[in-house]
Amino acid sequence: MRTPILQFGTSRFLQAHADLFVGEALEKGEALGRITVVQTTGSPERAGRLAALAAPGGFPVIVRGRKDGREINREQRVTSVARTLSAASDWDEVIRIFCDEAEVVLSNTGDTGYRIGPVDLAGTVPASFPGKLLALLHARFQAGERPVTMLPCELISRNGEVLKRLVLGLQADRYPDSAFSAWLSEKVIWANTLVDRIVSEPIKPAGAIAEPYALWAIENQPGLTVPCRHANVLVVDDLTPYEKLKLHILNLGHTVLADIWMKENRPADETVKVILRDTGIRERLLTIYRDEVIPGFAAKGLGKQAEDYVAATLERFDNPFLEHRMREIANHHAEKLVRRIVDFKAWTPDVPMPRLTAIAAAQ
Repeated sequence: MRTPILQFGTSRFLQAHADLFVGEALEKGEALGRITVVQTTGSPERAGRLAALAAPGGFPVIVRGRKDGREINREQRVTSVARTLSAASDWDEVIRIFCDEAEVVLSNTGDTGYRIGPVDLAGTVPASFPGKLLALLHARFQAGERPVTMLPCELISRNGEVLKRLVLGLQADRYPDSAFSAWLSEKVIWANTLVDRIVSEPIKPAGAIAEPYALWAIENQPGLTVPCRHANVLVVDDLTPYEKLKLHILNLGHTVLADIWMKENRPADETVKVILRDTGIRERLLTIYRDEVIPGFAAKGLGKQAEDYVAATLERFDNPFLEHRMREIANHHAEKLVRRIVDFKAWTPDVPMPRLTAIAAAQ
C-alpha cells in the first residue's frame, strides 16, 4: 500500500475538505493516490477517530445547506484514507512513509499548531509540528533529497511562507548544514493556500457535517504538485484576491454581526441564521456590504467578484442546517476587528466607510 499524500492532523475540517476532495477525485482517477493520516498530538480521546478514519467502508460527511438557490442534504462516504498513525507511538513508520512514499504533505494543526516551545527539539519526537516537520525533512534529505510539496491548510495568511520561515529557523540551530538549508529553500515546495468551508459539527467516531460551499485555493509556483484535480481545488497565480474576499466579506460580516450581538445583549445561544431573521439587522449588514465593502473591492478592480462572493456569503449565512453560534464568532473580537475591518479600511483608504469606521472606533 503506497500513499503519496501524507496528512498531519485529524480535524473534522480536513475530513470534510481535503479528504473528501481526494476521495471524489479517486473515483474519477484524478488523484495522486490515497492518504496516510498522522495524529500530531497524543490526545487519547482521538484514538477511536484514528481507527474510524481508515475503516474499510470509509467515514460519513453530510453536506447540508443551500447552493445556487437549491437546498442540499446528502451523505457521502469518504474512502480516501488508507492508514492512520500516531506521531507519539508510530514515529519510525511516519519517517519511513515521509521518506519513501510522500509526494504531497497536508497539514491542519489548529490555532496553536505553529507554536514552538523552548525545548521543542528535545527527545526523539519533537513537540511542535514545525519541529516534527524539520526532523522528517532532514530524514528525507539524507535518504535521497527527493523534492516534496508542502500544502499547509492552517488559517494563517501566507501559511506556506510562514511555515517555511519557522522550519528554516529551527534548522539553523538543529542541523546547521548549508546543503540541507539550500535543499529546504530550493527543492521543497512551500505552497501558500487558502481554505474556505464551514464544517459545523463532528460525527463520532469520525466524520463531519459541512456546508455545500467549499474552496481550496493553492498559489502556483514551479514544481508544485497538487493532490488531486477537483472542481473545488483551484491553482491560482495570486492568492491575494481570494484571501481578501474571504477575510473582508465572510469574516467581516461575521464580525459586524458579533458586534451587534454583543452591544445589544442578544440571546446567548443565538446563531447567525437567527440573528439575520431580524430585518433591521439584516438591512444593516446589507447596507455595509452594498455601500462600503463592494465599493472597496471595486476600487481594487474586484467589484464583480465581491458582488458574487457577497451573494454566496448571504446564502451560507442563511443555511437552515447550520448552528453557527454568535458567542463562538465573538471570541477574540478586538483582534478580529483589526484584521477584518481596520485592515480593510487601510487596504482601500480612499473609499468612505462610515459604518465600519464607527464599529472599529467603538473598541
